[in-house]
Amino acid sequence: MPLRRCLPVVLVAAALIAGCASNSTIAPRYTTDNPDLLRIGGERPSNPDVRTENAGSFCMEVSERWNDHGKTPDGQTLWAKDTMRKVVPCQ
Repeated sequence: MPLRRCLPVVLVAAALIAGCASNSTIAPRYTTDNPDLLRIGGERPSNPDVRTENAGSFCMEVSERWNDHGKTPDGQTLWAKDTMRKVVPCQ
């Protein structure tokens, strides 16, 4: 009788352990083909000037800023560009 109650719990636990054990971790790759989005190491890149883009019936003011987004395992700083957009009247 106790085995009949414990068997489903043991089976579920075994399935969970087997499922978790089979997952492989993806090793991080700190490279990009576009250096305008991510840079590794060195000093903070300079922020580009604010620009206005015409989107047809309205315009967008685009400002970009480089921020520190952590470090690589070997201690280099990860610089990533954050982009902010704001609707503005066209001039």
